[in-house]
Amino acid sequence: MEAYLFVHFKEKRTPDGEQVYFGISTDGFHWEEVNGGDPVLWSYKGDKGVRDCTITRTTDGKFVIMGTDLSLAYGMPNQYRGSWDEINRNGSNSLVLWESEDLTDWSEQRMVEFGDGEFGCLWAPDITYDGENDEYIVHWSSSHRSNDYGDKAIYYARTDSFDAFSDPELLYRKADSGVIDSAMYAEDRTYYCFVKSDANPTGIILLKSERPTGPFTRVTAFDRTMEGLEGGRYEAPTAVRLDDGRWCLFLDYYGGSPETQGYVPFVADSLAEEFVRADDEFSFPYGFKHGTVLPITTEEYERLKAYEKDPSER
Repeated sequence: MEAYLFVHFKEKRTPDGEQVYFGISTDGFHWEEVNGGDPVLWSYKGDKGVRDCTITRTTDGKFVIMGTDLSLAYGMPNQYRGSWDEINRNGSNSLVLWESEDLTDWSEQRMVEFGDGEFGCLWAPDITYDGENDEYIVHWSSSHRSNDYGDKAIYYARTDSFDAFSDPELLYRKADSGVIDSAMYAEDRTYYCFVKSDANPTGIILLKSERPTGPFTRVTAFDRTMEGLEGGRYEAPTAVRLDDGRWCLFLDYYGGSPETQGYVPFVADSLAEEFVRADDEFSFPYGFKHGTVLPITTEEYERLKAYEKDPSER
């Protein structure tokens, strides 16, 4: 792998923001927009918006994108009556899904429904490959009827093909606060999972386990990374291992206006170590919002760099 793809959305007040955008980089430090900065994929089903995108490359070379089925531009003033509580209780129980073999030609949008009506809105999916079982763990955050749609927890389902999924199970619940935005990576036969903690502490925390389905324990050394930061204003962690062996962790800062906020980079030699903020090393063409980084080949990078999609194309 010699380049990187950032799949994300934009926090805009118009419906075009809550769609799928691509950014690309040859080094993981300096990023450029794809398709002239316009969406690569649009959601036409469900809530007709897609947020919190994730992407994976499967073992047979297929690419899968999943995301939250939600459009605040459409839904917040309409079916959700301006209420986040209404979204948490009665938001979509589906995740949005697309598949591709080359990153430019994508399948029709599919809606993957989870649960038995007991979940609130399904937020921020992430996909982790379980090599021991040759399966993929799709995990997301949600509130649940069992605690009257209170503190959110992380749930998961298994799939070997992205055609059929197991029934949802609990992946991680924090005893003293809700958690959202799970992002999991394997290093040295250990699975590390970043999550956003609502309290105690407020901010990103790191968990680890010998298996991608837990049980998980806290990596308290990571807490030093968040010291001195406004923890409540960071969410949506995503990480990638760079060609030089370092890990780059991106945290989504939402302390500014919707048009200017975006990711802040941190680097470390290992997921188990403290990360150091590295703003001066990175540049972005605009505010990337809640996405996932995927290593890609030089050929895939060149194909995306040249990619253009007419606005009338679905």
